[in-house]
Amino acid sequence: MNSASERRSYLPATLVAMAAVYLMLACIPAYADNPDSWGPEGYWSTRGNQIIDSTGRPVRLTGVNWYGFETTTFVVHGLWAQDYKYILNAIKANGYNVIRIPFSNQMVESDPVPNSISFSNSSGPINTDLQGLTALQVLDKIVSYAGSIGLHIILDNHRSEAGNSAEASGLWYTDAYPEAAWLNDWITLTTRYKRSSAVIGMDLRNEPHNAYAGGSCWTGDTNSNIDVPGCPLSDTAHNWPGAAQRAGDIVLGINPSLLVFVEGVDEYDNDYYWNGGNLEGVASNPVVLGQRNKLVYSAHDYGPNLYQQPWFNSSTTPAALDALWDKHWGYIYNDEIAPVWVGEFGTDNTPSDIVSTTPGSQGQWFSSLVAYIGRHKWMNWTYWALNGEDEYALLDSNYDATPVSPIKQALLAGIEFHFWY
Repeated sequence: MNSASERRSYLPATLVAMAAVYLMLACIPAYADNPDSWGPEGYWSTRGNQIIDSTGRPVRLTGVNWYGFETTTFVVHGLWAQDYKYILNAIKANGYNVIRIPFSNQMVESDPVPNSISFSNSSGPINTDLQGLTALQVLDKIVSYAGSIGLHIILDNHRSEAGNSAEASGLWYTDAYPEAAWLNDWITLTTRYKRSSAVIGMDLRNEPHNAYAGGSCWTGDTNSNIDVPGCPLSDTAHNWPGAAQRAGDIVLGINPSLLVFVEGVDEYDNDYYWNGGNLEGVASNPVVLGQRNKLVYSAHDYGPNLYQQPWFNSSTTPAALDALWDKHWGYIYNDEIAPVWVGEFGTDNTPSDIVSTTPGSQGQWFSSLVAYIGRHKWMNWTYWALNGEDEYALLDSNYDATPVSPIKQALLAGIEFHFWY
């Protein structure tokens, strides 16, 4: 993590950066997966706490995270075991309708040829059409096939340099990838998939955090430890809603059919929560995009197996957890401010960690959260993660189409939404 003085020395020249990135628009080619199925302008919009399609019907995004492009392998994981079409078909067959795909700025800008792809397995040839392709070209193939079978894609800027987990600083930029690069890369991807029917939204940055220690803060935060009291929009080096507005307006300026997903921070008014999960600041200081009906707020939520938060104890009840979620992000849905998307939540495959009545347990948290989402009819979600090598894996290490835990799959299937087109 950079020192406080180093962090303060980086004040993005917002107007210069935005002017520079707009100049790039004419130079970036668009990629189309299926021109005949392009949605009309405004295809994905919001109305109150709902996401709606072009006919005004509400839809619900219920899916999985499939990670890898953000790591040093520069490609979604599992292609060493199965064909990418097989994995996408498995996602579809298990009832999910959307995939959150993380990426790093390094992947976009360096666009290397990934080496963690196999071209045969025990069943014969696999991934034959991926040989020699760069990371972005592999992403093109995944987007195209996903669209052809009715799956939707949300692209997630997970971190700057390739690696694992959220950016350590909690900011949306680094010295190597400053804000101008972050905006440039969003232009690159938005333009590349402008004509894709599969890509329906952009998750602007994964888990902004460290609000109290020089990271990303939310407008109006009264914590005295943040760099500039109140985290005003003028503090462009740390104010996350302002950065989200800048990026969101650029994305929508290129493709007004998309949705823009904005995650929370980790602390507001000295109330500490999960990275990206604290959206309390929205009540008084919402993100304001030029197109008001395109914004979806996103929260991440986890159980005690990840970290023993103080609200997990022998007195924890489902009602207490409901109140916790209502306070930090659920109120946005309840008050019909905007749609809510639980972008990450997950648990391991031990039955007691999926369903349990033990107060403060992982299973109590997970089953209660699934029930909470289910009671909120139009709340959206993507489970973390599909990946067979993950602690919270949905599939096994061979990426077989049958989920590892039938209990967990059944629980998630109970809150899935199936599109009618």
